[in-house]
Amino acid sequence: MSNTRTRPTWRMDDLIEPYLTMLRVESGAADNTIMAYRRDLEKLRAYLALRGRHDPRDVARDMTGFLSHLRGQRLAPASVSRCLAAVHGFYRFLSMVHGAPELLSYLPGTPKPWMKLPKTLSESDVTAVLELPAGHGLEDARDSAMVELMYAAGLRVSELVELEVAAVNLETGTVLATGKRDKQRMVPIGDVARRKLETYCRDTRPALLKGRASAALFVTRRGASMTRQSFWNILRLRARRAGIRTPISPHMLRHSFATHLLAHGADLRAVQMMLGHANIVTTQIYTHVEHTRLKQVHTERFPRKRRRGK
Repeated sequence: MSNTRTRPTWRMDDLIEPYLTMLRVESGAADNTIMAYRRDLEKLRAYLALRGRHDPRDVARDMTGFLSHLRGQRLAPASVSRCLAAVHGFYRFLSMVHGAPELLSYLPGTPKPWMKLPKTLSESDVTAVLELPAGHGLEDARDSAMVELMYAAGLRVSELVELEVAAVNLETGTVLATGKRDKQRMVPIGDVARRKLETYCRDTRPALLKGRASAALFVTRRGASMTRQSFWNILRLRARRAGIRTPISPHMLRHSFATHLLAHGADLRAVQMMLGHANIVTTQIYTHVEHTRLKQVHTERFPRKRRRGK
């Protein structure tokens, strides 16, 4: 009788969901993180299908080929790094839960993330968006309050649209933001945002709800909560009205919030707390933005940028 053991059959289709469930339940990963990991693992599934395979162990020995496949799709370096990190986590899961420790010996080290400086708006552009002349509709008053609050508190767009009325304290001028993995932080919002919110909560929101009950802070005429997509469109249209030609996104306002605070002398640790970053290394990327700006100012304004006789 032969002692050769038959390798059990594994299929990506049967393994992705258990892994994502583990991330959600045991690691407390946010929904957006789960969706990103799902997309990355779909890339691994697609690569296996191209090779006529279904078992993820068949590509573990050939991560160089998978890397070349990703680069062939012209993905940004940051996207490639994130995808490989997701795949590494997936294989660690397989090695621990499904008893395949040999998988880890095949994997190269997790690639160092490629740092891309965040895109920001100038202070004058932000001011132009925030100080648009008031429109005549209820939505315009709501939209103005939303944009002002996002910039004033450096919120993520998901944090903004998921805010509840109970999270805002107009007396103290603070908002309780719920970030990734349900971590909460108290952020000051300043007088301008507080006044806009006060007007919105007193006049605009009741008019939009028409007697309906809702815990959500920002609502539509149907009484529903605002969505990330709807706010993205709102911001883009307001930027266009303000004469800004640069494509703008909600995250650019968050980046601008941090960069402008540091430019005016804010402490890096304080900015980290307001942004809700778990690690200050994440916040330090904004110091690179400020250093780049200072270098540009020095190059343009320093009187001895060219030596005499040159």
